[in-house]
Formats: sequence, structure tokens, C-alpha cells
Amino acid sequence: MHLHKNVDEQLLRDTLKSFVGKITQLPPVRSNVKRQYREREIYYADIIDIEDRDVLFKAGVESGTYIRKLVHDMGEKLGVGAHMSDLRRTKVSSLTEDSGLVTLQDLEDGMYFYRNENDPRLLSRSIQSIEVALDFLPKIFVSDTAVDTVCHGSPLAVPGVVKVNKFEKGQLIGMFTLKGELIALGSAELASDDILKGAKGIAIKTDSVIMSIGTYPRYIKKT
Repeated sequence: MHLHKNVDEQLLRDTLKSFVGKITQLPPVRSNVKRQYREREIYYADIIDIEDRDVLFKAGVESGTYIRKLVHDMGEKLGVGAHMSDLRRTKVSSLTEDSGLVTLQDLEDGMYFYRNENDPRLLSRSIQSIEVALDFLPKIFVSDTAVDTVCHGSPLAVPGVVKVNKFEKGQLIGMFTLKGELIALGSAELASDDILKGAKGIAIKTDSVIMSIGTYPRYIKKT
């Protein structure tokens, strides 16, 4: 954050802390979402270093939070104005800078060995699976006979459920095969406790399909 005028350090620290918790943001004019006020949560915000009017700070925020708008709003509250001069994302979900970062050269080499020598080992180390990226999601595991149905965009009915993690109705859920492969994402129509108690009907409404149709054989009901 670059401040447009000098401010008292303690006032700066207090102002930053005042933004921790629920805040209301209006996305910037140049953004990919509709400009309307929305609530986001700032989990923590800590100053790392101050050099003249440049303030290096680290913040943990809810998905969809605009850091440059956060900096602008802090400048307004301080009464001096401020803008974001640099941004570095150090963590997304369970992925951090310590969890398998590779260089572009590693990625290029991995592609070369995969394409020219049919050796996927370096490429596999360079590209983590989508299952790793979505590891934070509650999971529901689907029987092999129901996988292709979900791949076609159909909702997951209770008979297709093999096992579940703990989740509530309305939560975003990852639907997985018994091998741990991501099939699709969807919203829970039933809580996990209701499914375990024998509730009938639709368990998950499918929103986004990830797995290709035909990866698992289509189930044909015997007559």
C-alpha cells in the first residue's frame, strides 16, 4: 500500500485492524463482476514493514475480496488516500508457496518429455491435480454406476451415494468417485446427517461437471 501523505504509525496500525471482520465492498470500476455492494470477510491483516509511505502488509481474505479496493478504503478512512502498488498471492485454499511451486522452465521441460519421450513424471510433479486444489470442499462419494449420470449434468440421487463427509444443506459439495477422482461440483439438497438417516430424493444438485462423459461406463438398468 502506498500512502499519499504521511500518517501516524499507530493510527495506521489501528486503521488496518479496524478492517478485520465483515466489511462491505463496492467492486472497482475495472472488474469482472457486477458493481454492487457485497459483504466479504477479512480474517486477518498484519503490517510486516513500513518504509516512508510504503506499507507492506499481509491479509487473509474471503474469496472475491478486492485488495486494491481494500487499500483504497483504508486510505479514505485515514484521510490521506492510498493505492495498491504491488500484490502477491501467497495462498489459495490449501495451496501455498511451499506446496509444490515450479518454474516455467520445469513446466516446459515436463511438456517436452511428455510429448517427445512419453514420460509424464516431470509434468506430473509440475501440475497438481484439481482434486488437490479443491481438497477443502466437503465430499460425497458416488457409486460407479451413478458417475456417468452425473457427468451428463443430472443431480445425484441418494441411491448413488456410497459415503459422505459432514456438510449442511445448501453447501458447495465435491462429488468424487470411489477412487478419489473429481466428477462434479454441486449444492447439497440434503444435509449429510439426513442422507445417513435414510432420507430419499435428490442429495446433490449438479452445478459444474468436471469429468468427461464416458469416463465411466453408462449404467443400464436391468429389466
